[in-house]
Amino acid sequence: MKAAWIISVVMILACAGCGYHFAPGGEHIDATLQKVFIGAISNSTSEANVENYVRNAFFSRFRRGSRFTPVASVGEADVSLTGRIASITTGHLAYSSADVAKEDRVYMTLELLFKRTDNGEIIWMDSGLTGSQAYTVAASTTTTATNKEDALKKLSVDMADKAYRNMMSGF
Repeated sequence: MKAAWIISVVMILACAGCGYHFAPGGEHIDATLQKVFIGAISNSTSEANVENYVRNAFFSRFRRGSRFTPVASVGEADVSLTGRIASITTGHLAYSSADVAKEDRVYMTLELLFKRTDNGEIIWMDSGLTGSQAYTVAASTTTTATNKEDALKKLSVDMADKAYRNMMSGF
């Protein structure tokens, strides 16, 4: 009985001291900063319209969060997010038995800057945020292009989520 009690106490202390904790929700960012403008996302790649997918994904992500309210102009904003799509590449992921690509993966790298609008102070930045998304290669090039576009949209949402989590947790 005594041994079971000691083991229980040791287990509780081990779990309590493991270092696990919830990431902060933007507490490291000045609480008076509440309005965000999602500015232009420039596109340094040959992929058409992807800058719109990325910007829309960030707008949706900030709207879902409770920390900031997106606004329509930089003049209304306390902070702004701008960025650049630095690269988009694709690579084959899976092949058929006839060595024909069956699945590809698209990779994206973003450079992002989150700063105050009043004094230009940088709150958070990442010059190499990366992500990837797989998509099916079909016999039809039109279908493959649609699959890639869908993958880019999904990747944009995933990267906006990742960047938002990093901003809010101070990474």
